[in-house]
Amino acid sequence: MSTDKQQIIGWREWVRLPKLGIEHIKAKIDTGARSSALHTFDLEAYQEQGVNMIRFKIHPVQHNSKQIVECHCPILDQRTVTDSGGHKEERFVISTEACLGDLCWEIEMTLTNRDSMRFRMLLGRTALAGRFVVDPQASYLTGHRPAR
Repeated sequence: MSTDKQQIIGWREWVRLPKLGIEHIKAKIDTGARSSALHTFDLEAYQEQGVNMIRFKIHPVQHNSKQIVECHCPILDQRTVTDSGGHKEERFVISTEACLGDLCWEIEMTLTNRDSMRFRMLLGRTALAGRFVVDPQASYLTGHRPAR
């Protein structure tokens, strides 16, 4: 496999989600997961001018329930997702821009409660394909979280 056009990233990286107003969120790079997932709560589906929309909140920083980002975006789909424990869950799917280092691209992401998980976001293999090679021994190769 050639890595000429593919950036090497670690097993965890800081990701920006500019369309959602998230400047940095720690993501686990999960080549075992097909889809990407984002920790959300207080999800509410609604319609706006005939478009199916979703309103949700995010705690972008693990163990910090005071920092909340509220997001609104169109619903792309609803899918049944099987998690790593074999549990099936119906999830809303959105499309948004993800930025890792200097590269930004559109990804599909499922919305779910990840409160009990170590990472607020999973970046799955569909979002990674053709863009990155993962070094499982490295972390934060695209940069550390900006200072507050």
